[in-house]
Amino acid sequence: QMTEGNMWLNETVGVIPKNAWAIDPFGYSPTMAYLLRRMGFENMLIQRTHYELKKELALNKNLEYVWRQSWDSDETTDIFVHMMPFYSYDVPHTCGPEPAVCCQFDFARMPGFVYERCPWGEHPVETDQENVKERALKLLDQYRKKSTLYRTNTLLVPLGDDFRYIGIDEAEAQFRNYQLLFDRINSDPALHAEAQFGTLDDYFRNLRAEADKRNYSRKGEIGSSEIGGFPSLSGDFFTYADRNQDYWSGYYVSRPFFKAVDRVLEETLRGAEMMMVFLLGYCHKIQCERLPSSFAYKLTSARRNLALFQHHDGVTGTAKDHVVVDYGMRMHLALTDLQIFMSKAIEVLLGIHRDKNDQNPANFEPAETRSKFDAQPVHRAIGAREGTVQTVVVFNPLEQTRDEVVMVVVERPDVTVLDSNWTCVRSQVSPELRRDRRREVFTGRHRLYWISSVPALGLQTYYIANGFAGCEKAKPARIRIRSDDSEHRVSCPHPYVCSDVESDTVDIRNDVMTLTFDASHGLLQKIGQRGGGIDVVGEEIAVYSSTGGAYLFKPNGDAESVTRSGGWSVISEGHLVQEFHAYLKTKWDESPVPHTTTRLYNVEGSIQASVVEKEYRVELLGREFDDKEVIARYRTGLDNGRVFYSDLNGFQTSRRETYDKIPLQGNYYPMPSLGFLQGSRGERFSVHTRQSLGAASLKDGWLEVMLDRRLTRDDGRGLGQAVTDNRPINVVFHLTMERNVSSSSSVDSSVSARNPSLFSHLVGARLNYPMHVFVAKSPESISAQPPPRSFSPLAAPSLPCDLHVVNLKVIRPQKLPGEAAGTAIVLWRRHWDSSYGQRGGAEECSTMADVDVNLFETFRGVSVSSVRPTSINLLHDDGDVGILGYSEEFAVGAREGHVVIAPMEIQAYKLQFMPQQ
Repeated sequence: QMTEGNMWLNETVGVIPKNAWAIDPFGYSPTMAYLLRRMGFENMLIQRTHYELKKELALNKNLEYVWRQSWDSDETTDIFVHMMPFYSYDVPHTCGPEPAVCCQFDFARMPGFVYERCPWGEHPVETDQENVKERALKLLDQYRKKSTLYRTNTLLVPLGDDFRYIGIDEAEAQFRNYQLLFDRINSDPALHAEAQFGTLDDYFRNLRAEADKRNYSRKGEIGSSEIGGFPSLSGDFFTYADRNQDYWSGYYVSRPFFKAVDRVLEETLRGAEMMMVFLLGYCHKIQCERLPSSFAYKLTSARRNLALFQHHDGVTGTAKDHVVVDYGMRMHLALTDLQIFMSKAIEVLLGIHRDKNDQNPANFEPAETRSKFDAQPVHRAIGAREGTVQTVVVFNPLEQTRDEVVMVVVERPDVTVLDSNWTCVRSQVSPELRRDRRREVFTGRHRLYWISSVPALGLQTYYIANGFAGCEKAKPARIRIRSDDSEHRVSCPHPYVCSDVESDTVDIRNDVMTLTFDASHGLLQKIGQRGGGIDVVGEEIAVYSSTGGAYLFKPNGDAESVTRSGGWSVISEGHLVQEFHAYLKTKWDESPVPHTTTRLYNVEGSIQASVVEKEYRVELLGREFDDKEVIARYRTGLDNGRVFYSDLNGFQTSRRETYDKIPLQGNYYPMPSLGFLQGSRGERFSVHTRQSLGAASLKDGWLEVMLDRRLTRDDGRGLGQAVTDNRPINVVFHLTMERNVSSSSSVDSSVSARNPSLFSHLVGARLNYPMHVFVAKSPESISAQPPPRSFSPLAAPSLPCDLHVVNLKVIRPQKLPGEAAGTAIVLWRRHWDSSYGQRGGAEECSTMADVDVNLFETFRGVSVSSVRPTSINLLHDDGDVGILGYSEEFAVGAREGHVVIAPMEIQAYKLQFMPQQ
């Protein structure tokens, strides 16, 4: 979003921004401060922070401060911040502490304009020579009172509101009246004040000039070399409350369907950006430029549609219904365009067709597709007729080679999987289940699993064959069925062998762990680790009754557990995948969570084998769920002291402690991708998610995550409607248990931030950047064996595991064809907690401490002719990078191709590719 917008500004009006204005996000993350600093921004302005925090900061004149990252001991991330002091950013709350007075100086509220009059009873009047002195003194009194909250003599007074300046008459009214007031103030030396119109940049320049001349530092405070006279502060501003303990923790979860689509679009866009770079860098024929050139405008449109949804009323779920529909349709169009492009790009990269363009039909399609903007993805079933073979291409968007179980749906189970060399691959077939409590549990289709090995950022080809002699067919899973409902007897599908479950508990296991379930309720009870350790993870589905709205979470007491005994379950056990499907019974005929699936994978030595995959089908669709908010709660045996850690933007973590002095909703925090508990001996229980949600640890050992919410009330924060447009969603978590391997037996729970382990980082990456599977639209004869086809763009099998490719993109696709389009790579070095070692597929990882990464040598089959350091918004190159706060080694190393990058840093490089003939 920021990069696209900053580049548009530069290219359209010739401006590179350096001041950030963010008055309406509901709380603030330090990640934003870090990103802005590394984009070359110098100053920030923010507004919505907790009202008690504003009071505390104002008391010590700390409303202007330097924001520093928690890990930064060298002041390289410092950025200056102005926090607005009052309730809102409208005119009544910006001139001073008395809104009834300030409203009299909002001249767009005079008769003849469309805005409401002042609710305090006194209204603005036209300024003239008769009243200008009295009015100027009244306004200046508010300015002086406001100025006592800040350190300097330079004061900022914004003049505007939402949906203002819609006509020239309105702008003229404000300017005309204020100019008279300013002239009166400026003409009287006894007032010792000067007032003028200015921009945000004018304000910060004047303030910095004043701070250079006078030291405003307080005794004992830690300052910054970035700007003198102000304290340095670290941390985030969640959870926001604007008044009366009204906490804005509801929006963490509102409209979760579209929060999930947002992440799918983000990772699909990233994959498509990479493929465009590879098409231009690796293809030796002029025809290869046709596809990226013809797709350039759609790629730009996809970037902007994704960026649009990052609006503070977009991804938050706080827009009106018709606006949500517009967001959804834009994202759906972008996702469809990107998938079509990727379907064509794989043909070019694998050498199947070189002359693709945007108008040619694709011969492949995604294995999962969406029929419309608010529909869940469905799997396209492969026909697998006798004597045919269907090509499947798997794309790995991560920077490490991945050995993982992948899945496609087939219409018949008697199939064989072949790799690119037509070598047999062991596979498993399991019945596909419906996600509701219909009489027919099985769909008649089948889920085909096999272990795929796909190179980093590369492609691998597989074939689904029927009638291929010499290979073992997919092995059917064993099916066990548990039902307490005599009216719903489940018939066994062909060709599976089924048996009944009589016991109250059910286990599934792989080589790493054993999961134990309460079969009657369909809930996870225990995770048994290889080596004998057993962890209690009591799963619970519960519902809050609430009087909140899109923004506010306002529960009426604690959540009520809603599962009842008498549900039924299907257990599918194969050599690759074991699944426990639970159809939950609740007090409602239609359950808010009708179906859950828990999976274990058997891939020796892999990350996938050490993960518990939980999938919740959530359907808050009927009136019976009005004013209900549904959660999944895990009750572990960890003594975490009601402290948990959640991520900020998938970039860093923050400590979250539950306080009795604030209401339950104030103890809920955003969980964009990770939340974890840590016990006193270092044991960790983590929940990774692929969509933004809210989480809390309300009791010792508990971690709960909200899944969806349905509210019939407007909560009075600007939306003006209820939120009842819920869609069915599948919420997927990856659960992990870890043990500290360091010599220290105790862990300090007061540490403000903890880093995930390397294993945890990789789990999150694989969940949020899954393999992309593409299937040929038409089968071929089994006798037509094609040559081996794969694509591996990296010179080494993998990049170091603590180095993540944030993006690899064509900078200006609209400039294609030609070198003016440019290429950039953005890298992030993960900071990981070494006390958890490297395990579960991370054991063989190299790290940046072990390996020198040189961008001149990173790619195979293509030469990089130049590497230039740049800002992460790609606007500050070479000599300008000194303003970004990076160490000098970044720029020096970059010119020689070396990636010199400290933990937690994100760095960008501009590359010039030159294909090798």
